[in-house]
Amino acid sequence: MTRETTSFVYVTYIRSTPEKVFEAITKPDIARRYWGHENVSDWNPGSKWQHVRANDQRTVELVGKVIEVSPPTHLVITWANASQASDPSAYSRVTFEIEEYEEMVRLTVTHDELEAGSGMANGIKKGWPVVLASLKSLLETGHGLDVFAKPKSA
Repeated sequence: MTRETTSFVYVTYIRSTPEKVFEAITKPDIARRYWGHENVSDWNPGSKWQHVRANDQRTVELVGKVIEVSPPTHLVITWANASQASDPSAYSRVTFEIEEYEEMVRLTVTHDELEAGSGMANGIKKGWPVVLASLKSLLETGHGLDVFAKPKSA
């Protein structure tokens, strides 16, 4: 039986360079400033990566492997909750395409192979927009956003 999958694509334009955008995704000390997590890996194809909460507990929340890497324009990783690391069907895929665009960078994030209707698919739809807005803010102003903020009551 095949599972139904879905994908999520987000495109943003950032006044920055491909090198700075790539570093922001792959360097733990930069990622923590806009994501509240660190992406930890040696970023070689086949290597593991971990998404580690930037707090005292250093909780590993997501895991995966580096599939393709071509700095500073292309990165593909697998992605799963750490609690489901041993289940091959729990993994999805994230592709980062970083393209020079006039005096900007066009960043396209494609998160695919997601199980349709899953908690992960629903979380991705809410998570990527705020994380990528925070990345854009950090690179353009030096300050990320609070990615853990909650909507204010009406």
